[in-house]
Amino acid sequence: MEQRLDFYKASPATIKALIGLEERIGKSGLEQPLVELVRLRASQINGCAYCIDLHTTDARKGGEDDRRLATLSVWRETPFFSAREQAALAWTEAVTLVAQDHVPDAAWEAVRPHFSDAELVDLTLLISAINSWNRFAISFRKTPA
Repeated sequence: MEQRLDFYKASPATIKALIGLEERIGKSGLEQPLVELVRLRASQINGCAYCIDLHTTDARKGGEDDRRLATLSVWRETPFFSAREQAALAWTEAVTLVAQDHVPDAAWEAVRPHFSDAELVDLTLLISAINSWNRFAISFRKTPA
């Protein structure tokens, strides 16, 4: 598959705006392993090969366990994720698939006890940002190096 457009070069100001979101996420206080799991799970749902490769690599560099990475797509069926991580993953799926169920109450009720108000806003920004990156990478056919 050939890349359609180098969106970094085509509109640096747009990418700078997305990087600004990433800088805010980095200052959010959300733990980095959780951040990478969320990025990877949203990318799996969206089918973004570039982002799956990138965030799997980043997670491994951060010390993430290969077993957890291998079973992330079936996280509900494993004992490998904490209650906080499970809540974040359920929220990630609901927000990523917003058009399907409009983020159901069950997802809210699952995530609410595990995150403060500010963390929920930051988590939702994280999910929104990775969904944006996925859409850029998929639309313009960015492929893993």
